[in-house]
Amino acid sequence: MIVAGFGFRTGATIASLEAALQRAKGDRQVTALATLSRKAAHLAPLARKLDLPLIPVEALAGISTPTQSAASLAAHGTGSVAEAAALAAAGPNARLIARRIVSPDRLATCALAESPSP
Repeated sequence: MIVAGFGFRTGATIASLEAALQRAKGDRQVTALATLSRKAAHLAPLARKLDLPLIPVEALAGISTPTQSAASLAAHGTGSVAEAAALAAAGPNARLIARRIVSPDRLATCALAESPSP
């Protein structure tokens, strides 16, 4: 399973989110989208458009990420919401396969995590 995790500002449009996803995934096949629970409703239209499940993530604090944003650390207790959401939603022992990528309009970020093979 490959999960695309998202972080975004309230003003992010579906185009912002989709652009970040396209930049992050390349030719990979994403199987689910994830973000903070409180922002899931904003990501739901993209999940519906792509016919993918949306995984809301409750807490990201303490999830270690290669990207270290001071704003994200202060607000969410992790260096990157996109990276942490992808890792949390992909489950235990998931690994990041694409670090946070920023949309061209700078309103959304996306990162990919992969679950280990069974």
